Parts: sequence; C-alpha cells; structure tokens
Amino acid sequence: MASPTEPSASRSVFLGVDVGTGSARAGLFDEEGKLLGSSSSPIQIWKDGAFVEQSSTDIWLAVCVAVKAACSKAKVAAAEVKSLGFAATCSLVAVDSDSSPVSVSRSGDSRRNVIVWMDHRAVDQAERINTSKSPALEYCGGAVSPEMQPPKLLWVKENLQESWSMVFRWMDLSDWLSYRATGDDTRSLCTTVCKWTYLGHAHMQYVNDTDSRDMEACGWDDEFWEEIGLGDLVEGHHAKIGRSVAFPGHPLGSGLTPTAAKELGLLPGIPVGTSLIDAHAGGVGVIESVPPSETEGCHDLPCIYAFCGTSTCHMAVSRSKLFIPGIWGPFWSAMVPEYWLTEGGQSATGALLDHIIENHASSIHLANRAASQKISVFELLNKLLETIMTEQNQSFIGALTEYLHVLPDFHGNRSPIADPKSKGVIYGLTLDTSDQQLALLYLATVQGIAYGTRHIVEHCNAHGHKINTLLACGGLSKNPIYIQEHADIIGCPIILPRESESVLLGAAILGAVATKKYNSLREAMKALNAAGQVIHPSNDPKVKKYHDAKYKIFRGLYEQQLSNRSVMAQALA
Repeated sequence: MASPTEPSASRSVFLGVDVGTGSARAGLFDEEGKLLGSSSSPIQIWKDGAFVEQSSTDIWLAVCVAVKAACSKAKVAAAEVKSLGFAATCSLVAVDSDSSPVSVSRSGDSRRNVIVWMDHRAVDQAERINTSKSPALEYCGGAVSPEMQPPKLLWVKENLQESWSMVFRWMDLSDWLSYRATGDDTRSLCTTVCKWTYLGHAHMQYVNDTDSRDMEACGWDDEFWEEIGLGDLVEGHHAKIGRSVAFPGHPLGSGLTPTAAKELGLLPGIPVGTSLIDAHAGGVGVIESVPPSETEGCHDLPCIYAFCGTSTCHMAVSRSKLFIPGIWGPFWSAMVPEYWLTEGGQSATGALLDHIIENHASSIHLANRAASQKISVFELLNKLLETIMTEQNQSFIGALTEYLHVLPDFHGNRSPIADPKSKGVIYGLTLDTSDQQLALLYLATVQGIAYGTRHIVEHCNAHGHKINTLLACGGLSKNPIYIQEHADIIGCPIILPRESESVLLGAAILGAVATKKYNSLREAMKALNAAGQVIHPSNDPKVKKYHDAKYKIFRGLYEQQLSNRSVMAQALA
C-alpha cells in the first residue's frame, strides 16, 4: 500500500465528510465503495432548554482535524484523493458579507452562529406559519416543523433584530461546508427542498441534461415568504437564501480553493460535489444495497430507508408524488434524481436512549461495569437482557417488557402525528433502580421507538406506498437488539449494507459524481453500494401477537395524552 509520501498514481480515493450533531467525521473510500479509513473530531454544542447552538468556525476546524487524521490512518496521500463531498445535519448557519459568523444566540456570543437542527425555539413561529394557505405547505406534509428553516428565520427576525440586519447569507450547514470549501454558494436541491419549502419540481425540465449545471433558483414561492413576514428574503433574487441551486453531486465552482486545500491537507482544485443532508446522504450510501432476493414487491428502488442516529429519518422514494398528512414531502429529486421523496421521522431516538440511560440512578454504576469489561453500555445492557430472559424462562427478549410501555415523544412527534407539543410517557415504573431495571427500561424505549416507526410505515402504506422492506444505517443500526426488535415489530426484513458507514459513503459518492467518472448519481450508487446482512422478523406467532398488543397500548398512550391535555386546558380556561 502506498505511504503518505509515495502516492499510488493508479489509485483513486473518494473522500466523504459528515458533520453530525456531536462530531465531524471523514471517511476515505476506494472505487468499490470500501472504507479505507476514517476519523472523527468532536464539535462544541451549547444547549439551553429549547435552544441548541453551535459554531461554524469550530465545525470547520473539526472537519480539518478529521480529514487529516483519516488520511493519516488510511495511509492515503493528498494526490490520491480525487474528490470531496459533504453531508451534515440540517442546521442553520448565519454569516455576514465577509463570511464571518453572526450570532443567532440570545447570549450575543458571536461564535454561536448555528441553530442546530433539533433546536425547538420556533414552535410558536411554526404554528403561525402553518395558518398560511400557501401551496408550498402542501409539499411538507401540510405543515412546517419547528426544525425547518422558515420558523427559525422568523424567530431570529422577531427576537434578534441586530443579527437579522447583519446576515448576508443564511445557509443549511451542508451547503455552508461546500461554500467554505469552494467559495461557490450554490445550494443543494436536497437542503432547499426538504428544509426551506423550495419547490424542486420547478427544475424537472433539466433532469435529463447531460451537462450538469447550477440552475437559477426558480422554485421559491415569493408569496409564501411575504405572507409569513419574511418578504425581505426575496430581495436581490433571493441572494440571502439561494440564487442558484443544483442537483446533488454537481461540481461546485473551480473545486477546492487553495485556502481550504491547505487547511484540509488536500490538493487545490479537486472536485467538490453539491451536498446532501446527512440522513439523505445515508440513503445514497445504502439504497442500492438490496440483494435481488429481497426486492420482490419493491418498485425499482427499495421501499423505505431508515437513518438511525441521534434522531431517525424514514425515507421512501417513488416515481409518483404522494401527499401524506404529517409526512414531509413529496420532495422532487431531493435525494435520488427523478424520484419523489417522502420523509417521516422521530426527533429523538439515539438521543432518547442516551437520555434514559444517563438519567437513571444506575447509570454511573453501569458505565463503570461496561468500562471494566471494555464494552459499550449498550453491549452490557444487551447482555443483561439475555441473562434476564434466561432467568425468567422467556422464549423471546421482547416479552420482558410486559408491564413497561414507552411513548418516545420526549422531543415532540415529528411523524406521522406532527405534534411538536407531544410529550414522552413511561408507564409501569416502580421503586426499582437496579441495573436490571434500567435494562428493561432501555428495552421498552427501543420498542417504543420501533412502534413509532411501525406507525409511520402503516401511515405511509395507507396513503399509497407499498413498503415491505426496510434499509437501515446509522449508529443504532449496529445494535443487534435494536434492529431485531424493529424487524419483529414492523414485520418486515431489515437490510444492513456491507458498508456500515453509509453516510460517509453517500458523501463520498457526491464527490465521485462531481469527477464525471460516473454519468449520474444513480450509476455511482450502483457502483459503490453493496448488500450486507438481512435481518428477518421472528416467525413465532407469539411474538407477533405480543407486539400487536403492545402496539395497541402504544397508540393509546398518545390518545390518553390528548384527552389529558384537553382536561387541563378546560381547567385553566
């Protein structure tokens, strides 16, 4: 293998960068889509109730550290890296005319210029926007979420007037990363369509162009922005929110700028592809991973894909557009060109499991036990569940939570109810604070998350989808109990790709497309995706009967919450 100082002239390496909620990661892939090496670097985050903020300066520094470390670890020389692609959370970045950070924080701290995707400061603004009758809302499930950009922008305008007047560019984080790397502020159809109410289907006439292009942004609904009180963003041909857009993988500017190349330890001029939101990049890195034996009943592309991380996104693609209440979309070409994307999601999944574990009385003891055994807390909890199952003589692990039920809406319900005010519920608590009780609570939370996914799948199928297979990637997909419980509860096989780092692969594919080595994003996906393991649901009828009963209780927990909400509202009226 070539050393960092002896590049292999024949080797082409594609670099993908993924900025998640807690870290920036970099991964290097060969021409078969195999991971050569990766590294991560933590990023700072400020949390204060509903307010969650980051720093774009800190994020870029973390990206640089991760890229250099990945190249060193993989023994890849700068000359071997042929392209770069970015994926990131759908966080909102504010910069001035010099590209310097502008504070979006009540603290006034200029470092804090990123409103993180999970920030819920704009719930009231979202409710007001949703009274609009704009056609733009039809394409996001009938209502914007406080996690989308229009409510956050309105919050800043109403609460931080000085910052509002200073901002020269508002950008989704993945678009900002591409801009920071290339100096080209062309926006991605993925970010603009999925988070900014941009109508991507305005560009249908360009999809078959052989020459990739950046397109004038003709999909903004100016009347919508005027109606919600953000008409000033329409000025200058939408200069602050995006004058031009491009399909994912389109080569930006003249490639990597000399300044960015020096910071990243790469060569200037290498192609940089138009970016994707992290979950959508995972889709690009996994969707062509379905083995032929599992595609029966699917229509050209796999039926649904789940990105299981801090939160979970559920994405289904189809040739026809489907309007589904409470499900975002349909978004045209937001992930795979020419396909309509519908997107469900759960705002807290990995974050919820961390919350449940870290706030339990047994948390520190459990963490110490796991550290002494040199395994993760999740691995220890899974081992504990196996032991409890044996001790209780149960035939399957799921049966251990007969008296314990969790509604996982600790950060509201994104889909399919679309109720940001929904609250989490734990039913069946006792005074027990042991490690064993935490293991059961962890299992019940995993099941609650899986029942939420089942609710989304059933809702999508009731409105025209034909979902019978689930593709999974992200950190939680590496947890065998998490995946098996989902398979048993949803009742369909779950496919795990060969490459577990699907988001990094998806980001790398964007750069590979920008090199023109592949004729299309789809061609690159087929070349670089590969199938891995298939997890089938249990064929024991007792398992299905059990989960059907628990699912009925799960659905009832929200109905009871609505009833309780009404009772208390009347009492306070």
